[in-house]
Amino acid sequence: MKDEEHYQQGMDVRRAVLGDKHVDRTLSQLTPLNEEFQNFITRYAWGDIWTRPGLERHTRSMITIAMLIALNREAELKMHLRAAFNNGVTRDELKELIMHSALYCGLPAANATMHLAQQVFDEMDAAGYAG
Repeated sequence: MKDEEHYQQGMDVRRAVLGDKHVDRTLSQLTPLNEEFQNFITRYAWGDIWTRPGLERHTRSMITIAMLIALNREAELKMHLRAAFNNGVTRDELKELIMHSALYCGLPAANATMHLAQQVFDEMDAAGYAG
């Protein structure tokens, strides 16, 4: 598959998972510094890895969130907590994932994620999103 095809396939998945609003905001903030990096993310992360047939998007979301908890990457974690609902992940599943992460990532990481998830849920509730 050519780079252009990976990019388009990646953009389709990126929009489906993260939402048009997020992707449009990211694209509107392209600069000479970050443009190639954003293209790279779209082609490889979204166009190559997220489109592989071996895992459903629901599972990929759960795995991604678990890894971001372990790595303490708050901004990416917040983004993927929101995006998980687009992949059919429920609030109860996220709660269980965070509880499980307390064992393997540590209590401070799980505690911080619990607070972050509540913030995301509150923002979504305020916006009228049923997720």
